[in-house]
Formats: sequence, structure tokens, C-alpha cells
Amino acid sequence: METLVHTLHVMLAGAWLGGVVFTTFVVSPAFKAMKWSEPERVGVRSMVGRYYARVANANLGLLLLFAVLDGLVLGFGVLFVIEYVLLVVLLGLVGAHGAYFGRRIAELAAAEAEAGSPEEARSFAGQRRKLGAFSSRLSQVNLLVSVAIVVLAING
Repeated sequence: METLVHTLHVMLAGAWLGGVVFTTFVVSPAFKAMKWSEPERVGVRSMVGRYYARVANANLGLLLLFAVLDGLVLGFGVLFVIEYVLLVVLLGLVGAHGAYFGRRIAELAAAEAEAGSPEEARSFAGQRRKLGAFSSRLSQVNLLVSVAIVVLAING
């Protein structure tokens, strides 16, 4: 039972990291290469993100469950405590992106597309780019935290 729980914990951490790596290094560059307008690109990306979130959230929930189960089975050592702290950080990053950044960027892109004047469109575009750049930095933090979680899961 101990080996099964630990294996599932590590596999779920790896699956999470795989999704983050795939979206960072495949999906994001692919969307940037599309010849769509920026509001269209953001709209499509937002839709893909909503569908992906269903799978990612299920994976993250199972990862949390098996991380706790692994700690119960193997004993809660320092590495598990660090991993749990990083999982809380990860939950915050994922929650902030889903609840605020992704939605706000999509709203700004829609407002940009419907703007009544070129000046208004530029204003919305500038806000969207600024928020997108910050969101991108948070995604990089998510990637680093996810790598650390995998390393801790393996060594836990």
C-alpha cells in the first residue's frame, strides 16, 4: 500500500508538471504564432484554458490528496511539510490565474475589440499587455514551484 500511494503521488506530481510544461512551451508559443488578432487569440486561449482547467483541477485535487496520504503512510517529515507549503502556494497561483488574471485579460481583449475609438482600443490593449506580462511571470513561478513539488514528491 505504501508503494502504491507513493507511486501515485509521484505520478500525479509528474502529470501536473507535464501539463504546466506543455502549456508553457507548446500551447503559449503556438497561440503567439497564430495570425489572429490579439482579441481573437485571447478569446480562444481563454476557451482552451477553461477546458484545460477541468483536467488540471482534477489532477491538482488528486495530487493534494495523494500527497497527504503519502505523508500519512510515510510520516510527515520536513520534505512533506515543504511540499505542502509549495502546494498551498501553487493553489494560490492557480486560483489567482483562474479567478482573476485569465478572466480580466479576456475582458480587456473583448473591450479592446469593441472599443469605440482607436485611443480607447490602445488603452485596453496596453492594460491587457501589462496584465499579461505579469500573468506570464506568475506562470514562470508556477513552473518553478511545480518542478520543486515533483522533486519533493520523488524524495518524500
